[in-house]
Amino acid sequence: MSSVRTAVWGRAEQQDFRSRVRGCLLGGAIGDALGAGVAADTLGAIRDAHGAEGLADFAPRYGRRGAVTDETQLTLFTVDGLIRAQVRRDTGAWHPPTDVHRAYRRWAATQREWGPDERRAEDGWLAREEWLYTRRDPERASLNGLADDRMGTLDQPKNPRNKGHGALVRSAPFGLLVGWDTQLVFQLAVECAAQTHGHPTAFLSAGAFAVTVHALGRGADLEQAVQQALALVSGRPGHEETAAALTAAVDAVRQGPPSASRVESLGEGRTAEEVLAIGVHCALVAEDVRHGLLLSVNHGGASDATGSVCGNLLGALHGETALPPGWLAEVEGRPTILALADDFAMEMTQGPALHGPAVSSPGWLTRYPRS
Repeated sequence: MSSVRTAVWGRAEQQDFRSRVRGCLLGGAIGDALGAGVAADTLGAIRDAHGAEGLADFAPRYGRRGAVTDETQLTLFTVDGLIRAQVRRDTGAWHPPTDVHRAYRRWAATQREWGPDERRAEDGWLAREEWLYTRRDPERASLNGLADDRMGTLDQPKNPRNKGHGALVRSAPFGLLVGWDTQLVFQLAVECAAQTHGHPTAFLSAGAFAVTVHALGRGADLEQAVQQALALVSGRPGHEETAAALTAAVDAVRQGPPSASRVESLGEGRTAEEVLAIGVHCALVAEDVRHGLLLSVNHGGASDATGSVCGNLLGALHGETALPPGWLAEVEGRPTILALADDFAMEMTQGPALHGPAVSSPGWLTRYPRS
């Protein structure tokens, strides 16, 4: 494809890209884990439990501190699907939505099976990570949309009335395809969102989020990135709720100092556009990553989702070294996330050296089978 980058990357460029990929995936996981402990609480309940300033650190959830939810699980499988799509290009099969859908089906298997089946070598390495075989309150739309092998499309989406945030929160990795044309990134994100969340607000919010991450990965500042997303989403049918939410997120920046009440004015964080608005707003006003993440989870909505979105954005903007080290050390699944982030960065910058018509790395094809 002419819209996909094939140029050789310089060393400094590769290092910057890897840092942003790591930052995006780890930042999202940290925000998810921070919010998970208070996701079912009102702001009043959060302050009663954690003090007047609200939550300031990981709260125990799922039997431990730093535990992630289905948001992080699905984000990792998005990355896996995108790598597999690149590897499968060697066979002449080039349809990334299909490969991402297959990856989501592998995630769905982790929600119903006791553990990995070592006999299924075609599943690749991520699906053999035992810690992923646990339910972390997945959205019903995600489970139902992936319950059979029919892939939802924009013409025939799964759950066409569902505006939940389940597709939005797994869509940051599409934006990490920084060598791709922006329109193609947007289209891929919305097509893959429609596999489980068929309402235009749900899949357009996912597309807008991916485009925002994409712009950050190309060096834009956050407000420029949001404006690019707004311009792109506003040309699509059914864009009104998504565009209004992004506009409100930007406008709220100029209404005074950041506060929980201003965050809650953007919605309850239950639907896709509300989660997007809160995550974007908190990233825009963040003094640093810690400040932005705490603001994004101290409200009475889906704090895990809004924390995840904010963390993805701030991590992509600033890179991994900006993440709070204490949280980074404790977040669940860090070795897996780091390995997957580095694999993604290596595939996107050095893919031809890993697999191709002339030579292929056996180890790489074991990790990411073509089948």
